[in-house]
Amino acid sequence: MLRPIYPRKFPYIPLTDVAGEVVGVGAGVNNFKAGDKVVAILSHFTGGGLAEFAVAKKSLTVPRPPEVSAAEGAGLPVAALTAHQALTQSAGIKLDGSGPRANILVTAASGGVGHYAVQLAKLGNTHVTATCGARNIDFVKSLGADEVLDYKTPDGAALKSPSGQKYDAVIHCTTGIPWSTFEPNLSTKGKVIDITPGPSAMWTFAVKKLTFSKQQLVPLLLIPKGENLDYVVNLVKEGKLKTVIDSKHPLSKAEDAWVKSIDGHATGKIIVEP
Repeated sequence: MLRPIYPRKFPYIPLTDVAGEVVGVGAGVNNFKAGDKVVAILSHFTGGGLAEFAVAKKSLTVPRPPEVSAAEGAGLPVAALTAHQALTQSAGIKLDGSGPRANILVTAASGGVGHYAVQLAKLGNTHVTATCGARNIDFVKSLGADEVLDYKTPDGAALKSPSGQKYDAVIHCTTGIPWSTFEPNLSTKGKVIDITPGPSAMWTFAVKKLTFSKQQLVPLLLIPKGENLDYVVNLVKEGKLKTVIDSKHPLSKAEDAWVKSIDGHATGKIIVEP
C-alpha cells in the first residue's frame, strides 16, 4: 500500500517506536547523557527501530521514569500520540475533565490506538462507546468504556449505542466502514476522525467540506511532538494510562511479531525485545 511513498531505498529497517538506554549523544545535545533511560519516536521515512541500536532526534526523545518499563514505553509513541491528537486536537476533548460533556465512539477499541483512545477519553468529561470482537468485550470494559459493542452483531455493525447516544466524535481505528453507517449515529456537529484514511474517506472529507456540512470526516495525519510524548509517558508513570502488551518477541524472531501485527487482531501492543 505504501510502496509509492517508502522505503525510498533498501536496505530499510522498519519501525519508529523505541525505548531503551542512551549509549551516546551528538554535538549540542545537553539534555541527555549516556545511561539515561528514554522513549523516542523515529522518522517514518527513515525508520530504524527494529534493531539493537537506533538514532533518535533529541526533540522527539523523552525521559523514561523507573515506573515505566521499556516495553510499556515502546508501546506509546505512534499509538498513544495518535489517540491523543485525535481526542485533543480533532475532537477538542480536554483531558483534565474541564470540557463540556461529549459522547465518543472508539472503533477497534482493543487494538493499539484504540486501547489508548478509550483510556485517554475517560480522563475527559466523556461517555465512551467502543467496538471490538466478542473475546475482548470484558477487556475493553476494564479500560473504562461505558458501553461496548461486538462489531459482528447487528447493532455493533450499525455502530448503534445501546443507550441511544449520538456521537460527538468517532475515533475510527479500523477500516471498511462507510460514511453511511456513521452518519445516522452522529450528533448535529459530529466528527469521524479517521486515523487511516483511504480514497473513499478523502472523498467524503472533500464532499463534506464543499457542502458546508456540520457533520465532518476528519483525516488524521500524526504530527508527533516531544511534549505530547512526555505527557503520555508521565500518565503511565502516574497510573492513569497503561500499555497493554499483547505479546513479546525476541529480535531474532521479529518476523513472528510482524505476522501477528499484519493479522490485525492483537489486543494492545506487540513488543520486540533484544
